[in-house]
Amino acid sequence: MKIGFVADSTVDLPDNILEKEKIRIIPLYINIGDHGFLDRVEMSRENFYDNLSGFSHHPTTAAPGINAFINAYQEQIEKGYSAILSFHISKTLSDTVDIARLAAKKIDKVPVYVIDSRNISMGTGLLLQLAVKMADAGEKVEKILQAVQDAIKRTHTVAILDTIEYLHRSGRITDIRFGLANLLFIKPVIQINDGRINFERTRTKKSALNRMIRIVEGLFPFQDFAFVHSNAPEKTEQLRKMVLQWIPADQEILTGEVTPVIGSHIGPGVYGFSAISSK
Repeated sequence: MKIGFVADSTVDLPDNILEKEKIRIIPLYINIGDHGFLDRVEMSRENFYDNLSGFSHHPTTAAPGINAFINAYQEQIEKGYSAILSFHISKTLSDTVDIARLAAKKIDKVPVYVIDSRNISMGTGLLLQLAVKMADAGEKVEKILQAVQDAIKRTHTVAILDTIEYLHRSGRITDIRFGLANLLFIKPVIQINDGRINFERTRTKKSALNRMIRIVEGLFPFQDFAFVHSNAPEKTEQLRKMVLQWIPADQEILTGEVTPVIGSHIGPGVYGFSAISSK
């Protein structure tokens, strides 16, 4: 069985992997004032982060319409795929996966399996990569789906935010919490696992980094691991040096840069990791 793969633009796997594995990406929308842009197509990461502070309106985001998914699935069918696996950002963060499921019901020529990653960014990316590797090894769809569902429970994305200003602007944090956080000058550590989001307050950059190191140590050993950041390569390299003893030495460790749709909610300067824990 030849398996095709689809994902939305929040997946954050490096472009060379997406191209090599022929993964069809469906872009979400990023809106600035009255102008809408296709994420990563009409609004690149470089353009977004270079101009974020100067945008006339704070960016908002939106899921694709159902036709975007239907067209993507039909394209995969035309390429000869006999089953399609479609990976998406957690339902707790976006209704993208619900739209994908509605679209999948419109397809009757091949089975379309829509997967709620219950994660974000490289967390979704690592799950997608697991499925691709298993498909390349000749595994059946049922076994791939079972492995992915098991891995979802063990997939974690952890990041340190440079500021909560962008969460506040996007409506993800209340005025009261924003005011208190600014008063305390906190550096939040956000953790996402199996659809649950934990927002942990730390007081300094050093304490935030130390907390992240403890999380890495607590999740060790790893089935897979990747770094992720929003226009913060120097911070990511610092983190890399500090966690070398825990990350797998026998495989390539990917680094993903946060797409504009996610970046509009968390801002620049964010860094962290996504991982599939072995336990």
